[in-house]
Amino acid sequence: MPRGPCRFLGASGAPAAALAAALLSSLARCSLPEPGDAVVSALSPYFGTKTRYEDANPGLMLDPEAPRRDPELLEGTCTPVQLVALIRHGTRLPTAKQIRKLRQLHGLLQARGASCGKVGAAGGRNLGAALAEWPLWYADWMDGQLVEKGRQDMRQLALRLASLFPSLFSRENYGRLRLVTSSKHRCVDSGAAFLEGLWQHYYPGLPPPDVADMECGLPRINDKLMRFFDHCEKFLTEVERNTTALYHVEAFKTGPEMQNILKKVAATLQVPVSDLNADLIQVAFFTCSFDLAVKGVKSPWCDVFDIDDAKVLEYLNDLKQYWKRGYGYTINSRSSCVLFQDIFQHLDKAVEQKQRSQPISSPVILQFGHAETLLPLLSLMGYFKDKEPLTAYNYKEQMHRMFRSGHIVPYASNLVFVLYHCENAKSPKEEFQVQMLLNEKVLPFAHSLETISLYEDLKDHYKDILQSCHTSKECELPKVNCTSDEL
Repeated sequence: MPRGPCRFLGASGAPAAALAAALLSSLARCSLPEPGDAVVSALSPYFGTKTRYEDANPGLMLDPEAPRRDPELLEGTCTPVQLVALIRHGTRLPTAKQIRKLRQLHGLLQARGASCGKVGAAGGRNLGAALAEWPLWYADWMDGQLVEKGRQDMRQLALRLASLFPSLFSRENYGRLRLVTSSKHRCVDSGAAFLEGLWQHYYPGLPPPDVADMECGLPRINDKLMRFFDHCEKFLTEVERNTTALYHVEAFKTGPEMQNILKKVAATLQVPVSDLNADLIQVAFFTCSFDLAVKGVKSPWCDVFDIDDAKVLEYLNDLKQYWKRGYGYTINSRSSCVLFQDIFQHLDKAVEQKQRSQPISSPVILQFGHAETLLPLLSLMGYFKDKEPLTAYNYKEQMHRMFRSGHIVPYASNLVFVLYHCENAKSPKEEFQVQMLLNEKVLPFAHSLETISLYEDLKDHYKDILQSCHTSKECELPKVNCTSDEL
């Protein structure tokens, strides 16, 4: 049976309005299709970080294994010589915390003992009774694990990328693949599933062995790179453990938009408003998304909400991502400098090797992480930044915001850097060029709004991050002055 010896990656040491227009144009190429099932499809664009990849990239619904070449992708005399991909894990189960909240809500509905003969707001039998009888198949042990749909997300992504960049993903390069992952099982399993997809690409029809039996084995774990936020004391102290850091999230939960939904859901489920809170409403909404993403079913939980509700609940989720992973606090993005610099170290090495007419030691580098890995990095690079911050009080003003997490980091989302070598370059500076793809769509560069950049120009634009952003300093807590002026 053919095998390939993978090698692994260790730890490594424009104007806003114009950029917004360019990004909107890029996202427009990912617009959602006309809904096939009105209720489920109508809610699907608003699930935030619980969004299925195909809902953010709907062309995949027709043929999820066929590569979809963006017309902006460079071709001709420029040849791709290296690809560095940051990949969020595939579709997963709810976390144990989310499951406990769902069990609390399910128990509440069962305890109320809604009469089956009573007609509810949705017509027919009472929706609360239907939900009380709907199987609660989630258990604590599932705790965020990757599901078969998530493995499929990864296998299909591998097939598409390998077909899109055949020279990089050639069989000859298979032994030079470099993989790194977060320690979370859903990321480790995503990396393994991606390798299975590559096996299918190389040896169609031949069942893959267990990844543990492949010579390449599992991706190497590196949490300092893929979970940099867990290793940044300033972020942990000032954001993660700070009870006031998510003020706007908590304020929005008690604001008029959420309170209207609270009253509406209480009436629909025929339970007292006092028995519900924003967290239970949100977990009910996410249960609709999990049932859809994991099982492919439209559950009664989806009938609790309409599109207006979904937009509000999406904003609540986006507020959390904005203030905890995005532009809310500077440390959110600055903590990702280590990952950003690691990417450019790989690109620099490839440029150096090519200039010396040496083979590229790592043509493909695959890094598996989380939405929390990608969002800070994109914020560090200046993407999806709205003119005004997202707050608890400007929901209506932010209806057309750029920062929509479900469009940016759905399950299996991916940010890809492609380094090209251009044979007929007019100058040495033009010899190496770069493109970026977000979810397989070419992403305009923040500094030029163009879809391709000279590599040296890109490095110059991000020179502060590459040269002056040191994790040890960025993540260091301010020293407390213990001296006293009292006599």
